[in-house]
Amino acid sequence: MANFEKAPAEVREILSKPIQQLGLKLEGGPLERFVRQLYKELDAKGLTKFRPRCYLSDEWGCPSMEPVIGIPFYLADPNLQRLEAAMNDIEDARQIMMYMRHEAGHAFNYAYALFKTEEWREIFGPFRRAYRDNYKPVPFSRQFVRHMEGWYAQKHPDEDFAETFAVWLTPRSNWRKRYQGWGAMRKLLYMDRIGHEFGNADPVVAHGNTDITVDEMDLTVGEFYEHALDQQLSLGDLPLDTDLRDIFNVSKHRRKNVRPAGELLRENRKVLIDKVNYWTGVQRPLVKKLVESIEAKVNDLGLRADKQCEREYLTEITVYATALAMTYIARGKFILP
Repeated sequence: MANFEKAPAEVREILSKPIQQLGLKLEGGPLERFVRQLYKELDAKGLTKFRPRCYLSDEWGCPSMEPVIGIPFYLADPNLQRLEAAMNDIEDARQIMMYMRHEAGHAFNYAYALFKTEEWREIFGPFRRAYRDNYKPVPFSRQFVRHMEGWYAQKHPDEDFAETFAVWLTPRSNWRKRYQGWGAMRKLLYMDRIGHEFGNADPVVAHGNTDITVDEMDLTVGEFYEHALDQQLSLGDLPLDTDLRDIFNVSKHRRKNVRPAGELLRENRKVLIDKVNYWTGVQRPLVKKLVESIEAKVNDLGLRADKQCEREYLTEITVYATALAMTYIARGKFILP
C-alpha cells in the first residue's frame, strides 16, 4: 500500500512478519511502566483488591463483562510504534494513560458487577442499551464528564461510567471543583462512594476472558495495516476548492514572505486533528481524513500562505474544519447538497 512508503526502510522490514512471531510482551517492554502507573493510581484511591489483567491485543478495549484490558500491540515495540506513527497517529504517554484509566473503568464495572444494580441503572442508564457508532451527542452537556476526546461519555451508559471512573481516578483532576454545579457531579459522588465501599473487597468476577491476544494474531504486520486501510471511512468528493481559495487568497504573482500553504498545514496537522476531534467528538480517523483531504486539496490547488498571517490561517482552517465536523454530527454528512 502507498502509505507504507512513509515508514522508514528498517521499519518496513517487519511488514512480512506474522505478529504472533514478533515476541511482543508487556513485561520488560515500553508498556510495563504504564501498567504499573495504573496499579499505583488504583492503590492511591484505596482499590487494593482490584488489579485488572492487561494484555496485548489488536486495539484498545475491555471485552463486554470481562474485567481485563486489551492494549494495542504496536505500542509494545519501538519499530512498530514508528510504523504506526507513519501510517496513522501514535498515542503519546498522556493519551496512553487516558485510555488505561478509561478501560480500567469498564473492568471495574464488570469486576464488581455494578451494572447489574438498580442504583447503577438509575444513575447511568440501561446497560443493555444498543451501542451506536454514529451517536449524536449534545455538545457541552453538563450531565456528563469530559475525559477522552469529544463527548464520548454520551455514547452509552457503560462508556458514561468508564469516563466517570477515569476522571475520578486521574491524579490531580480536581473533579470536585471542576464539576461543581454539574449534573455529572452525582455520578462522580457515586463513584467516590463505591470506590470506598469496594476498596478492600474481592472482585465478584476475579478473572476475565480476553479478546484476541497477540499470540493468536497470525496476520503479518503488513496484512494488519492493509486491512485497517480497507476499513478506513470515505469522505466522498468534498467541494473544498472555493472555500480554500478564499482562505489562502495570496496572489500568485507575489514572491516575498510567502510559502506553500500545504507546508503550513502539514506542520500543524496533528494539532488540528487533536483539537477538532476533541471539541466535536467526530471519530478521530474521520477527522484525520478530513484534515488530510484539506491539506491535499491545498497542495493540488497550489495555494500559498503569507508568512505574516499564519496564525490567522490556522485559526480559520480550524474553524472551517470544525464547522464541517459539526455538520457531520448534525446531518451525517460534511457538506449538504
